[in-house]
Amino acid sequence: MKFTVADLLDQLPAEEPLAVAKLEKALGLSGKGEKEQLAIALAALAKVGVLTQSDDGVGRVQDEGLIEARLRCSSKGFCFALRDDGGEDIYIRDHQLNHAWNGDRVLVRVTREGGRRRSPEGGVQCILERQTTSLLAQVEQQNERLVAVPLDDRLLTTVELPAADAEHLKPEGEAVVEVKVDRYPVGQLPPQGHVARSLAINAGPEAALDLLLTKHGLRDRPAAPRATLKAPADKERDDLTALPTLLLQGWSGAEAPILPAVSLETTESGQRLWLHAPAIAERVGFGSALDLVLRDQGEALCVGERWLPLLTPALTKAAAFKAGEAQAALSVALEIGPDGALEHYRFSRSTIRPDALVDDKALQALAERKPKARTTPAALKALKDQLPLLEQLIALADLLHQQRLAAGSIELDLPLPAIAGLGDLAIPEPDESREGWLVSLDAGSPMGLLRELVLPAHRALGRHFAALELPGLFATNAEPDPEAVNEVAKAALALEIPLELSADGNATAQELAVAFAATDRRRVLQQQLREPLQPVLLADAPGPNMLAGEPLAFAPWSCPGLHYADLWNQHLLVLLLTEGKDRPSVRHKTRVDIAGDASHGAIDWPLLAPSQITPLQEGRSAALLHRLNARSRFAAELRNDAVAMAQARQAEPQVGQTLTGVISGVQSYGFFVEVPPTEVEGLVHVSSLKDDWYEYRSRQNRLVGRKNRRTYMLGDSVEVVIRKVDVLRHQIDLEVVLPEGDLDNADAGEEPGSSDSDEA
Repeated sequence: MKFTVADLLDQLPAEEPLAVAKLEKALGLSGKGEKEQLAIALAALAKVGVLTQSDDGVGRVQDEGLIEARLRCSSKGFCFALRDDGGEDIYIRDHQLNHAWNGDRVLVRVTREGGRRRSPEGGVQCILERQTTSLLAQVEQQNERLVAVPLDDRLLTTVELPAADAEHLKPEGEAVVEVKVDRYPVGQLPPQGHVARSLAINAGPEAALDLLLTKHGLRDRPAAPRATLKAPADKERDDLTALPTLLLQGWSGAEAPILPAVSLETTESGQRLWLHAPAIAERVGFGSALDLVLRDQGEALCVGERWLPLLTPALTKAAAFKAGEAQAALSVALEIGPDGALEHYRFSRSTIRPDALVDDKALQALAERKPKARTTPAALKALKDQLPLLEQLIALADLLHQQRLAAGSIELDLPLPAIAGLGDLAIPEPDESREGWLVSLDAGSPMGLLRELVLPAHRALGRHFAALELPGLFATNAEPDPEAVNEVAKAALALEIPLELSADGNATAQELAVAFAATDRRRVLQQQLREPLQPVLLADAPGPNMLAGEPLAFAPWSCPGLHYADLWNQHLLVLLLTEGKDRPSVRHKTRVDIAGDASHGAIDWPLLAPSQITPLQEGRSAALLHRLNARSRFAAELRNDAVAMAQARQAEPQVGQTLTGVISGVQSYGFFVEVPPTEVEGLVHVSSLKDDWYEYRSRQNRLVGRKNRRTYMLGDSVEVVIRKVDVLRHQIDLEVVLPEGDLDNADAGEEPGSSDSDEA
């Protein structure tokens, strides 16, 4: 089918019905068969109460009881609907899934309200959009049925295959296939599919990349439409080519996104930081075919030592910054006070000429250089004239870093492990994380330095759009749930971690982050703290972004090669700078500088004509926000999957070896152990603990033996043997190394294992 239910519903206005002919046009349906499919879909959706049909057209039912959500299932069969509105997750029992799969976008109705320590329950009423169109699987013969068993055990199903696919039957672990889904389950009919191709499991880095791309549906990306790029206009463009400017090179992978350039000036009241972003929006027409494709892709995706770029090669080549070459840019001048506070700002269309490129080797050489050294290290010779500027930028970044932390931003010392092949995956993005916390970075690294200079630029545009009431895309990050944070604090106190709580007995996430950083169980405690932190979400209304230490509004714009949201905000910024009205009419002689914060509170007339602003107002829909937020989650899942696969491959040669790890999680069924240096995580199942019967004490994050009182506690060091590695499923089976004589069970009739207990 050419459209999904989500596509259909997104076209329906909130108030009045839409004629079927207009709906067909909006969905791009022209053939008789496509229109018949639409008619069937409309009849079915009307029957389930999602929309209404009348002579006037099709309208969406305004039912507050229907909640849009995304399904998240576990291999144990538990499924939750994660609400798009940020409300409490809804538990979905298997008989209420109505054939929905993990990752599907659905409409859910609550059937039982939640209570203390209990989630609300509900059922799937309608599947809006399928997440899985193809999957990695192994072919099995189950009685009379030939089926594909998904490698992803969160897909709680098998897929029927035609008899011809029996040629792909292989012993477990020897082959994996890509299966295309031909029919999703309907009524009593199971899903059907066919084997598209076989894939190699252990055939080197390229084969591993093929597995990753196939698993996430990225192997056959659609080609971008042909487009003639516009040339940025020279009129009313500030000439900043004489301004000393540096490029910070954080990534080295093939087709890595373009990053901003930076400059710095000293003023009477402090410093003026310049951030220059590549002028992508001036080359791509808003709403053009290319713009819509970029909007649909949403994100540049890193897969290790190469990228799946967001921008086309021609667009990247046209807009890229190069040392010694003049290039069009969008710039902002940020007035930074002595305390690191953002005091004033002004945006402009500009032309810059970067003077030099700064990479990791140069920053490392600068950090190691002795203060009074007369010689210049080889890595710094090309930067000899720019060294004073670079040192000033590093000092400013340190100041901005301290100011951000004081404003409530949370950093965790949880970098990705140093594994060969991870490439740019190991280097965080410079603008901001989507996960509600930032990985600790030194200003002596290119990305650590660039991050602190980018964040205030995004804070400035967020405040500007909010003050002028313009339809930007705002990145919001709410405070974490206090109750969830307190649960982490209780777990830390049970581990005898010293904490200073407030008078009401509560702790903030930032206080916990600081306290955990000073303990020997830092890593595992910070991993626990990640859970309650709220993700960064794009919204159509300004709001706080605690991640950036911004209480008012935050609008990303300087990395359009990374995120489409940045390109959207660039479109709006360029429109404001080129078409915005700086006075009520031509009869007024006094103009207002609408490019900077001096205009706030001084404008009482429409800044843009309706014909100019309406396309952005209409385009900034709930569907767009959902799409971009979903693509952001997808990019994070892809990154995590790529890292887990790399870690599992590193663990394969260590099967049978005894290693020392750290307990990173404790559950009733066993405990997880992280093994350095790759930080690969494996499970010690409770059934492998033969020396005793173990009780699970959830409040204390530990397992305790009934007889020998041996404990396995969060953060403990433990010796383990790697017994099995499943690279495709990223599962590592571990076994604890016990001292001699500890396998003698005193009670002959009692089987070792575990039981749940919350005793203190």
